[in-house]
Parts: sequence; C-alpha cells; structure tokens
Amino acid sequence: MTVIDEVPVSSRAQVYAEGWQSWSPTGWYRRDDVAPRPAQTWEHLMRFRPGASVAAHGAQGEGLLLVDPGDGSAARVYCAVDATVAVPSIRATWRDEHVVVDATGAVRCWEVGGDAGPGPGDGAGAGAGAGTNAGAAALAAVGARIGAAAGARTTAVVPRVWCTWYRYFEAVTAADVRENLRAIDALRLPVDVIQIDDGWSLGTGEWTAPKPAFGSLGATVDAIRHSGRRAGLWLAPFTVGASSGLARRHPDWLTGPAGRNWGDDLVGLDLTHPGVSEYLTEVFTCVRDTGVDYLKLDFLYGGAVPGVRRDRDASAISAYRRGLQLIREVMGEGAYLLGCGAPLLPSVGLVDAMRISPDTFHEGGEDGSQGLRGRTSLRARAWQHGRLWTTDPDCLVARPQFALREEWAREVFAAPGVRGFSDRIDELDERGIRLVRQLLQGAPE
Repeated sequence: MTVIDEVPVSSRAQVYAEGWQSWSPTGWYRRDDVAPRPAQTWEHLMRFRPGASVAAHGAQGEGLLLVDPGDGSAARVYCAVDATVAVPSIRATWRDEHVVVDATGAVRCWEVGGDAGPGPGDGAGAGAGAGTNAGAAALAAVGARIGAAAGARTTAVVPRVWCTWYRYFEAVTAADVRENLRAIDALRLPVDVIQIDDGWSLGTGEWTAPKPAFGSLGATVDAIRHSGRRAGLWLAPFTVGASSGLARRHPDWLTGPAGRNWGDDLVGLDLTHPGVSEYLTEVFTCVRDTGVDYLKLDFLYGGAVPGVRRDRDASAISAYRRGLQLIREVMGEGAYLLGCGAPLLPSVGLVDAMRISPDTFHEGGEDGSQGLRGRTSLRARAWQHGRLWTTDPDCLVARPQFALREEWAREVFAAPGVRGFSDRIDELDERGIRLVRQLLQGAPE
C-alpha cells in the first residue's frame, strides 16, 4: 500500500467505502465504527474480494473511497483510474485529527462540494447507509463521472418483475410458473417480466439442460411471451462446481477458487480461454433462441478470481469484462442484463441493472431469523441508480408468512430501481396484494 493523501477532518468525518461486488459490505464509517471483515475463507471469497487482503483497521474500498471531512469542506474522492483493467484497494485510517488514505495502485483523486452541512444520515453511523449532504452530493457527482466515462446503460425502462426465487428456491417447476402467470393475469398486476430463477437447470456447467423435474423450459417461455411479457432466466455462467462434468472434462478451463455452493466447491472459469468462449457462445445462443431476453447473471465474481489464465497478458478484470462482452454480443443490445454477485466498477457499461445488496434471506429464513441482510449496502448504494445502471434492491416478499415483510417493504419502497416481488400469488393476503400493487405502480407506501 502507498500513502496517497492525508486529510484533516473533524469529529463528524465519515468515510464511504465501496465493496468489491454486489454482496460485499458497503457503507459510511466514522472513526469508531468497525467495518465488516470476513471470518472464514469462504466468506472472503464470496463476500469480499478474492486475493485481496482486508484491512484490520479503518475502512477499505475496492476502486472507490470517499472522505467527507465533516467540517463543511469539500469531500475527497479516490477512484480507480480505469476499472476496465485494474481496480486498486483503497484504505482509510484515522490518525489523530487526520484520515490517511493509501492504495495498492493508481487512483484518481478530486474534490467535490463543500459547505453543504450535515445531512439526514449525520450521526447515524455505519448502519445508516447515508452520509452528510456533502458526501451524498459527492457520490452523485462521482457516479455521473464514472457512468459517462464507461458508457453506463441507464436509459432502459425500469422493469417490474415477478421472480420465482424467494418462494420456490431450487424446487421451482414449470407448473409453478404457469400458475402464477395465470394469477398475475387474473389480478391484472402490471408485471413486465416473469423471471425463472435458480432451479430450472441441471446446475453448474449444464445451463442449457433443464432438470426433468422442472418441465419444459421452451413451453414455459412461450407461455410467458404469449402473455405479452418478457421471459427472464437466471444463470451463473462464470462459476462451476469443482466436481461438475464440465470441470472434469476441461480442467484447463478453470482458474481459482470461488467459494462453495450447491454442495460443491466453486471454481471460476478462464474467460480468456477459446474453449470457454465457445462454450458460453453456445449456452447463450441457446438461451436467446429459446426466446429469453432478460437475464439475471449471478455469481459473476467467479470470472474475476485470481488464477492462471490462457491469456497471460489479461488481468482478472479485463478477462471478466471479456466474458460479459461476449454475453452482450450474443444476446444483443436489446437484451436486459442484470448483474448479481458481480464486481461493481468493472461491470459499468455492460449491464443494464445491478444487485446492490446480498439476498433478502436464504432458504429457511422466512421466519426472520436471518434478519434483513442487505439493508446497509442497499441504502449506501442508492446513488448508483440512474448513473451507473438501474439498481436492484432485491425482491419484495409480500406474503404474510415472511416475518419481516413490513420492515422489508419499507426498505424496498424507499429504494430506487427494479420493482420486483417473489411470492406465490395465491398465498398473498389482502395486505400482500396491496403491497405488490403499490410496488408495481410506484405509489408511496
């Protein structure tokens, strides 16, 4: 790490530290706040930045960090020079009445604003997800600057989505989708996209092969399109299970470890390998030809994990972008791509929307025992909407069985971006239907 700045600050100073990918902790931190740090190896791989050490003290951003001195003076922004090639880690540490900023590589630094005074987040600490007015203004300015430089895709209409995940998880079937499609029609809910999430295929490395238990993907997509809606599909194209058939057949396609899920150790794909390019082209040509034109691309960080790649001149980040560009080229400019578990800054200009928080809950957490996992990052990243992409705050869960539905509904209503929900329509009570209508129609709660 090289020291790049030392900023005089007041006791009200706050630091904004941007996380690596969708699920990474992101927020505003004061001197005494303790930033989240990984406790286990899998957590480092799947929630933080693989291969990058995490500071023991202070706050650490991946490619973007902002210091708001808290005394009315201009906020200072530290940002990656070119996030298509390299994203440095940037750290801020309090030292007496200063914040010392250091970085692992080249960053661009500039000042924004000043004399804005305290904002609504002042005094609320890291959990609030919002800084002072000066800090908020600085993030808006940096978002506009990054977005313009990277050709951010921000003009598409914000989608209204019904998603299978938080009700059916991996047990979803074509019959479930059709049942809810009929119910959406019967209630005349203004849904634009029917998105089939994880559970429709055989798994990692077998994305074009639906599980027999799911049923006909093609017929389901046809039914969705016949209803006048876009057909959406979930895939995790850059990550495979270490014991999957694809990994066993093509060990030279693999890079480094990417955590664990689906009962298997995960490994990233080498997106510079010609064989991987051919494989991805085949997968997404099949998806496109099925009639799908809305994709939720998950676990994308696997394309940027450290490891040996066929193209030795490619960085992990440039390799990642090569894979995303391939998907965009195959699917076409009119396709809607939503990134999830995705390296943030390297994705600008290639995706239309981005998940900006962890999942609302995991399977088994409907009783509220897992809490609202994404709230802090969701609030902190609201500035990205309309500047880097359409933000995705994750789905509203409106059925009465979800113990935290009212609390989560307030978060989703307050957040900009994708309007999505994930329930079996027939399980919604009167309150749940009203929440869904308010979400889809953009009415305040």
